[in-house]
Amino acid sequence: MQTQDRLSLSKVPAAIAASQNYLLSIQYPEGYWWAELESNVTITAEVVLLHKIWGTDNTRPLHKAENYLRSQQRSNGSWELFYGDGGDLSTSVEAYMALKLLGVTESDPALIKARDFIIERGGISKTRIFTKLHLALIGCYNWRGIPSLPPWVILLPENFIFNIYEMSSWARSSTVPLLIVIDRKPVYVTNPGISLNELYTEGIDNAKYELPRSNDWTDIFLALDQAFKLGESLNLVPLREEGIKAAEKWVLERQEVTGDWGGIIPAMLNSLLALRALNYDVDDPIVVRGLKAIDNFAIETADTYRVQPCVSPVWDTAWAIRALISSGVAPDHPDIVRAGEWLLDKQILEYGDWVVKNYRGKPGAWAFEFDNKFYPDVDDTAVVVMALALAKLPDEKLKQAAMTRAIDWVATMQCKQGGWAAFDVDNDQEWLNLIPYGDLKAMIDPNTADVTARVLEMLGCCDLSINQHDFERALNYLLQEQESEGCWFGRWGVNYIYGTSGALSALALMAPYEKTSIQRGAAWLISCQNSDGGWGETCRSYNDPSLKGKGRSTVSQTAWALLGLLAAGQATAKYATDAIKRGVNYLVTTQQESGTWNEDDFTGTGFPCHFYLKYHLYQQYFPLLALGRYQTLIGQ
Repeated sequence: MQTQDRLSLSKVPAAIAASQNYLLSIQYPEGYWWAELESNVTITAEVVLLHKIWGTDNTRPLHKAENYLRSQQRSNGSWELFYGDGGDLSTSVEAYMALKLLGVTESDPALIKARDFIIERGGISKTRIFTKLHLALIGCYNWRGIPSLPPWVILLPENFIFNIYEMSSWARSSTVPLLIVIDRKPVYVTNPGISLNELYTEGIDNAKYELPRSNDWTDIFLALDQAFKLGESLNLVPLREEGIKAAEKWVLERQEVTGDWGGIIPAMLNSLLALRALNYDVDDPIVVRGLKAIDNFAIETADTYRVQPCVSPVWDTAWAIRALISSGVAPDHPDIVRAGEWLLDKQILEYGDWVVKNYRGKPGAWAFEFDNKFYPDVDDTAVVVMALALAKLPDEKLKQAAMTRAIDWVATMQCKQGGWAAFDVDNDQEWLNLIPYGDLKAMIDPNTADVTARVLEMLGCCDLSINQHDFERALNYLLQEQESEGCWFGRWGVNYIYGTSGALSALALMAPYEKTSIQRGAAWLISCQNSDGGWGETCRSYNDPSLKGKGRSTVSQTAWALLGLLAAGQATAKYATDAIKRGVNYLVTTQQESGTWNEDDFTGTGFPCHFYLKYHLYQQYFPLLALGRYQTLIGQ
């Protein structure tokens, strides 16, 4: 290595100390860590629409949302799905809609540029189903072009080939309220009232409100939809009112005391739209709580107002604990103790939707958010258990009992294929992603390599074990998921760098004898290291497999690659010394004086190909975790 590189590596201890100091300085008094979870502008645009529909727009600082939306517009007139993607049609249409609802006129230069971008890419008729649905609510699209969702769907029994519990937790919590909305097909008058006729490339008079054909067997769903629509027109929808009442009851039962539904904005928005369609009063306590919950997801500055799709305090806190202790902070440090006790208090000891398919499990998991008792998840639970295992708390017996409950719950969540999914067991009916309504291809929650790896890593980190047969099933699943290049797919992080890092971390602890698989994974990571020493991968790798591991360097993805290589080296005693040193050098030299790192790219995944996230703390705790592991395993 060059002299400059060696000098940078000598600064690792100082880089770690600066990062630790920064993380500790931003801890909340209650003990948790929490930073912004950023997505595209559609979340804010849809919240603007919701308040316009409810008539609550004047009670929120929505005028600042205009500034936010303008600040996010790109030079070509578009709004992006993720940073640097060049513009997305549906995202741009929703931003345009929101600006018009906020009083911006068609002659505004921002809307002129946006209109040109939208028209060039096919206009409203080419947007996703959920964009069209939101436009239909205010008469800017015809309900004929929205897939039918018969209310009786909710009445299908749990042992039927299809029922609402065959949908992923996020699809379920968002879809059940839409059974009401799509049945009622409301059209609301807003102030100001708007038209989006100018966004139809073919002209509004030539618009065809129909679902796109695939010209294959899946077109049977279009015929089914036409039959449903015919039944609606003839008022021959069986069990219509019973379905509506059941959906209403389901929605009301799943509202948290804090007002949240499902811990995610789409479920919260759709539930409030359902209540509006049922003529609930704006002053009804359920509505007031629901709107307040959305307020809690908002970020207001002096000039802007934006809304997060979700909040991540449990996830952020668990990773911060792991990074701090792994980099040398004492396990009984007062700030670690506060964080650990806060996590213990957030353990969910009530049954949620998962119990429908998991007959054996008992409560004891964690969710992603502050409050989400119906939808704890395996990934968060595994990371929390690993964080608690590192921390030394005043009541160790309570901690151990909490961890035992969590591990027992995770064991019962194993899927038939041997792996683990995020929220449910055997939620894997692929055909659901082919229905017209499911055009985001996120209707199910099958087991994935990254969540499975996290569970195996938890078992290894905490020196735990599960039934040998179940372990072998999990290990075989993970090994079978390895791609021909040696990498693993990342469902919840971008993308193969994330998946490979997790798989190597798991195999190194639980199956170090799988040396061939481990070395292939490490070799793939080395092969995609950038010339600057870092690693990066574009979100486009979900659409185009040729882009696996390719992209400009980011600190979070560099940290993931380093964690994978360090784990592989520990398992095989063959460290990729040069690649690791170059990666560490990248982290040290890109750190700012404040002890922080910065990255603009989105490295979190909501729905592959359709929805991406930027966790604002990924660029802080993952580099610290990687540098800490490097210092411990390699030494200075």
